[in-house]
Amino acid sequence: MSDQNIDKGRRRMLTLATSAVAAVGAGFAITPFVLSMTPSARAKAAGAPVEVDISKLDKGVLLTVEWRGKPVWIVKRTPEMMASIAKSNDFVSDPNSEVVMQPAYAQNLERAQASRPEISVMVGICTHLGCSPLEKFAVGPASDMGDDWLGGYFCPCHGSKFDMAGRVYKNVPAPTNLEIPPFKYLSESQILVGVDPEEGAA
Repeated sequence: MSDQNIDKGRRRMLTLATSAVAAVGAGFAITPFVLSMTPSARAKAAGAPVEVDISKLDKGVLLTVEWRGKPVWIVKRTPEMMASIAKSNDFVSDPNSEVVMQPAYAQNLERAQASRPEISVMVGICTHLGCSPLEKFAVGPASDMGDDWLGGYFCPCHGSKFDMAGRVYKNVPAPTNLEIPPFKYLSESQILVGVDPEEGAA
């Protein structure tokens, strides 16, 4: 075999090896740039929208998701739960969510979007000192909340009570209704928490 053929073979092998090393190096170099384009956990906590599938959510069951580091409660309310909201009107201090401005779609009896009034979406943090209330959906004596309890939420820290629409009862420490976060329906079964209905997901 001539020296020329050996040199050509070595050159080809060196070229292939160099190309392979360069490709691997380029992969390592570009990876941080690609990863930087996806939202980090910190970015999500800072407010990136959260998509929630409610297709398998049963009626009367509380689903909790996290948005901006806060628990967001989603409930597909039963007809009985919906009826209890009207019954609790006389017991709540701000029936129309006027004390602290809530989204326009939350300023109604159900505090829900008109297209799906049975779906409740609210931040699960008491407006008194930031505790997380407990779900107390059972009514009457079965609730341990008294014979006249209509169902809703109870804050164990200081005794604040909220109805099935998250409206605060009178004469409790919490000053306002539970917060309604911005959210919109992407479909019958998908909710995007963190974006108002008229906005796009930025």
